[in-house]
Amino acid sequence: MDGFLFQASIYLLAAVIAVPIAARLGLGSVLGYLLAGIIIGPVLHLVSATQDLLHFAEFGVVMMLFIIGLELEPRALWDMRHRLVGLGGSQIVLTTLAIMAAAMVMGLAWGPALACGMIFALSSTAIVLQTLSEKGLMQSGGGRSAFSVLLTQDIAVIPMLIVLPLLAVPVTASLAPDGSIQRPLRDADAHHAMSLVDGLPGWGVALVTLSAVAAIIIAGVFGARPLFRHIHSARLPEMFTAVALLIVAGIAFLMELVGLSPALGTFLAGVVLANSEFRHQLESDIEPFKGLLLGLFFITVGAGVSLQAFMQEPLVILGLALGMIFVKGAILHVLSHIFRLRVRGRWLFTLALAQAGEFGFVLISFALQLNIFTQNLGQRLLLVVALSMLITPLLFILFDLLAKRLTDTRETRPDDPIEADGPIIIAGIGRFGQIVNRLVQSSGFKTVVIDHDMQTIELMRRFGFRGFFGDPTRPELLHAAGIKDAKVLVAGLDDPKATTKLVRFARRTREDLFIVARAHDRTHVYELYQAGANKIVREMFDSSLRAGRYVLEEVGMSEYEAAVAQETFYHHDRETVAELAMLWDPTVPSAENEAYVKRARELEKELETALYTALAEKRNDAA
Repeated sequence: MDGFLFQASIYLLAAVIAVPIAARLGLGSVLGYLLAGIIIGPVLHLVSATQDLLHFAEFGVVMMLFIIGLELEPRALWDMRHRLVGLGGSQIVLTTLAIMAAAMVMGLAWGPALACGMIFALSSTAIVLQTLSEKGLMQSGGGRSAFSVLLTQDIAVIPMLIVLPLLAVPVTASLAPDGSIQRPLRDADAHHAMSLVDGLPGWGVALVTLSAVAAIIIAGVFGARPLFRHIHSARLPEMFTAVALLIVAGIAFLMELVGLSPALGTFLAGVVLANSEFRHQLESDIEPFKGLLLGLFFITVGAGVSLQAFMQEPLVILGLALGMIFVKGAILHVLSHIFRLRVRGRWLFTLALAQAGEFGFVLISFALQLNIFTQNLGQRLLLVVALSMLITPLLFILFDLLAKRLTDTRETRPDDPIEADGPIIIAGIGRFGQIVNRLVQSSGFKTVVIDHDMQTIELMRRFGFRGFFGDPTRPELLHAAGIKDAKVLVAGLDDPKATTKLVRFARRTREDLFIVARAHDRTHVYELYQAGANKIVREMFDSSLRAGRYVLEEVGMSEYEAAVAQETFYHHDRETVAELAMLWDPTVPSAENEAYVKRARELEKELETALYTALAEKRNDAA
């Protein structure tokens, strides 16, 4: 017991120390977990039996795919079918053949070379999805394409496990009289020694597998709601957590019984439950376990790295890892061009998937048991897989550096020639600019609308509004839009930096131009004041005031009193921001600007006094 508690304490302590440091340095949590594992494993030798723990930690990957499935409706999955088959299938086939060819050139026979190709065709689902989620890139074009390929790879593990025994030497693999493949007992089989497909002919395996998948779909469609209503009647919140864990564990176990990937099975279950009213409850119950187990998975990967084997031939291992990443990355980049990903999406897609994955450990272990690989080659391949996973966070950092320099042109088409004029220019026609444009045009005034998102412009045109495609921060485009003669410029871009740049140029061009600017937050308000905006609208300010007014009405104020409080707060805040803008210094953090902090605290007390006085006066007038 003491040994278990010691091991658990070491893992948790390593995570608590290393991960926040890595996150603050901008390295991401995944690299922090991996480095923590290396320190407590091969460096300090504080933990042992990492392979046994790795089997348990892989459950975090299963939970992660379940949550992703919950967020992906079946219709969205159907919409991805072309990327799943075309992009994902092409990546697996081309990478397998390229790695196989390289391995044969290096002296391997075709069987082991093919096994190497299949192993390195897979990428790390855990690392890539975790990092994409952390960086908010899951919904980008490159992120969605990467997810499609990862999902295809998880599906491809099934045929790979079927093909590997065919590559084994005759001693380790044979055909039974009924035509089924008999192979030595795997480590995973030794643990649970239960299977619904061992010894069955091919058609029997297919029938049992399809039955298991159909059972998951039917149970999700018809059984989920009655089950959760029954649990809800108990009025015990912990029962929701228990049933969520039961769903994930039970489906993962069923998938293992029929020889499928547990991650694939739970992903399918998540997709089936995506339209359920209990989706958010399931997600919130699973999320904490998913995070802890994923962290444990990354730590065990790091702890399982053999530094001794690496130090015996470091240049060979590093060269193999970098060579694999280069070959795989080149194929991914070519595919990103063929499937017409945008510039940033291409590099995200390429760098995110260039590593080997956690399923590589499974396939290598299986291949060793089948004598496809020698022990020396197997150890090398394990190191290459682990090293490539360690390099992955650095590839994401490289993408961040590239993304800052790349101009992701949303369309290859040139800017539209602007053939309209009007007293009002609206730059940016997102959620903010749309409302402004509709109000102004409905009131009888002409506007010139410019936006750099072609899809948004085309959508406007379908609803009868005219707009022009182009970057509103470009001086020549603003001149073409008539900034010399315009009365008002509305700077409503989504990007705060672009908005500030636009306001600054417009003010230099026209001293008398009236500029209404959209601000992201209070700091952005100060920047826009200094850039020369006349009126500044914070994105959430007016809606927050309205919400606060509803709260005051609900807790006892009359509608009239709440309206007075709202109006008083509005005017006081406008004056406060204008005054604090004079004290704000962009080179000094606001919390360290003594004059700014002192005046902000004084103004907050003045607000309390103003609200009390205004309400007292109105109550006296009413009396």
